[in-house]
Amino acid sequence: MATSAPDQLSPRAREIVAAARELLEQDGAAGLSMRGVAERVGIRAPSIYKHLPDKEALEDAIISDGFAELAAVFAPALAARDPLSELAAAYRRFASAHPHLYRLMTERPLRRERLAPGAEEAAAGPVIAAVGGDEHLARAVWAFAHGMTILELNGRFPPGADLDAAWERGIAAFRG
Repeated sequence: MATSAPDQLSPRAREIVAAARELLEQDGAAGLSMRGVAERVGIRAPSIYKHLPDKEALEDAIISDGFAELAAVFAPALAARDPLSELAAAYRRFASAHPHLYRLMTERPLRRERLAPGAEEAAAGPVIAAVGGDEHLARAVWAFAHGMTILELNGRFPPGADLDAAWERGIAAFRG
């Protein structure tokens, strides 16, 4: 029986999730089809449902993995002289390296109850720690970083805009 809990996926389901992630990275969300995933894994599309109940479960597993990757990218920043700047730089690099994953993770309501337990918290933890445990300030920092990131990914800044300076000014405002 298929499970939608990303932390309880079978090895075959993990293989399916990895193939889906490759398709997502290659073609974006529009290219993420059950048929395409099945072809990549070498099975028929209906067979996926033996391992994952639906496409949403597949996406939730990819998002959970994305949060785990983000947490791993964030962890070293806490040891830096300026953890907040390091976190912002890591966030920006992650989104730039994985724009389709980033969009999947951030552009629609997050089905927290369907994520691997602790996935979102693991990624948020370093941000909260970097601002002294203030969850409200951490949300404000994330909102700033997300806004800058999505605008940059979407090419919305004017040509020649100094985005490094904008990031630094924004992060400096949160240092108080």
